[in-house]
Amino acid sequence: MGQAGAQAVNEQVGTVDVRFTAGESYEFAVRGHRMLVDQPPDAGGDDEAPTPTELFVASLATCVAFYAGRYLTRHGLDRDGLGVSVTYRMAPDRPARVADIQLRLRLPHGFPEARTQALLAVASHCTVHNTLTAPPTVTVDVL
Repeated sequence: MGQAGAQAVNEQVGTVDVRFTAGESYEFAVRGHRMLVDQPPDAGGDDEAPTPTELFVASLATCVAFYAGRYLTRHGLDRDGLGVSVTYRMAPDRPARVADIQLRLRLPHGFPEARTQALLAVASHCTVHNTLTAPPTVTVDVL
C-alpha cells in the first residue's frame, strides 16, 4: 500500500453539530453527547455553561491528564491523586485569543521522581497539544 493509501486507512473524521439555544447559549452534539456553552453575564450570557474558550483550555488539560494517566498505568503506577491545574491568559490585543497556557501536573503520592521527565514528555505530546503546535487548516463556509 502506498503512502496515500496508508494515510486514508489511518484517517479518522469526527463531526460536531452546534445549534443556537437562547441568549448567548449554544448546544453542541458529539457522538450523541449534548453539552452547552454560554457566556458570563458581563458578556451578555446567563452563565449556564463554560465559554468556548474555557472548553478549549479544559480540552488541553484533560488531554494532558489522559496521556499522563496512560503513562502511569503502563508503568504499573496508581492514578489516584493525578490531576492537572491550568491558568491561562487572554491576549491584550487583537485578534481575540488565548496568549498563554500554563499547565501543572499533580502527581500521585509516591510517584518516582526519576520518572518525572518521561511523564512530562508523554503528557506534553497529547493530541490537543500536538494540534496546537502543528495547527490544522481551518475553513469557515456557509451552508
